[in-house]
This record gives sequence, C-alpha cells and structure tokens, in this order.
Amino acid sequence: MKTKLRSILLSSAMLGAFAVWGVAIVALTHGSVEGRIAANQDQAMKRQINAILPADQITNDPLADRIQVSDPDRLGAPTSWVYRARRGDQPAAVVIESMVPDGYAGPIKLLVSVLEDGTLGGVRVISHHETPGLGDKIEETKSDWILGFTGKSLANPPLEQWAVKRDGGVFDQFTGATITPRSVVKAVRDTLLYVQQQGSALYAPAEPKQAATGGQG
Repeated sequence: MKTKLRSILLSSAMLGAFAVWGVAIVALTHGSVEGRIAANQDQAMKRQINAILPADQITNDPLADRIQVSDPDRLGAPTSWVYRARRGDQPAAVVIESMVPDGYAGPIKLLVSVLEDGTLGGVRVISHHETPGLGDKIEETKSDWILGFTGKSLANPPLEQWAVKRDGGVFDQFTGATITPRSVVKAVRDTLLYVQQQGSALYAPAEPKQAATGGQG
C-alpha cells in the first residue's frame, strides 16, 4: 500500500513539475515573440516617420519623443500619438497618428507630418480596409495620390478648397470611389487645424511618468 501511495505521489510530483516547466517555456516563448513583434513594429513605424520628415534637419529620435493627446473631433480617435521632431533644441515638425473614422469600408489610420512652418511634410496610410482597386489607391504603393499632400498647408490651398474636386475643392477623387479620398482630405485638413490650434504646446516636454494631453476642441 505504501509503495503504491509513494508511486502515486511521485507521479503527481512529476506531472506537476512538467506542468510548471511547460508553462515556463510557453511564457518565455511568448515573451520572446512579443519582444520581436514590438521591435519590428517600432522599426516599421520609424521608417514611415522618417519618410515624411526632412531627415537632414532632424537631430532627435521622434519615436522616443512622443506624447499622447486627445481630440477626437479633429484627430478621429479617443487618443492619438504625436511624435516630435527637433533640430537641436528647436521645433522642426510633428508627426501625428490621425484616424479617418468614416472611410468607405471602415477606419483609415494615417500618419501626418506637419513641419514647424505649418506645411505638410507628407502623409502616409498605416492601415485601412478600403476596396481593392478602388479605395486602396490611397496607398503609396498603389498610386501617387497620397503624395499630393506634401507641401500643402491651410493657406495652400485656401481652407474652403480643402475638398475633392467633386465638392469644389482641388484634390482629385478616384473613379468609382469618392468617399475614400473625401474622408482622407477632411482628416488631413482637420489635423492641420489641430496643429495650428495647439501651436508650440505640442513641443512641450512630456510630464514625467504621465502622457501629456492636448486639444480642447
């Protein structure tokens, strides 16, 4: 009887040890994979940010100099990241994650670079669900439409012309897909308005241990 009990206890101990070992292996593997995914995402974001900034004029790492702000009316999401680019200790540009909440097939996530003088350094699409062959022309790899924002500002074109041509503006629409470019143009315009409203506050140092917020409208 004692031998049988000892055998049962030994088997239970071994099963317990294997269970703990298995959980530890899964946790370590998960942590390693998550770390690689995060690193890859950071690198991808860094490439996208650098593509719409005047790299020869930037002396900091915008990915490491960011704040979280809240202005759903202008930026389309409850919270948005703002990456600050500097030239020495002087403001150079901000890159803002702006959301288009009313795309044809769902939200469209943008990166919008606004230089210190208020002109656009560039716009890129991070993610979308628009119709292939129609709305997906907002992608840089599908057409050069998104590149047309570079150099624009709230004065060029005038604010009332920040619309697609069908609505009396200066931006092209896509054949068979007007909703997508119309929504993107509005989102970029609203992002410029947000930057104009916030001004130098966007470059202020982030509060320690707490993301700064901005935006009153």
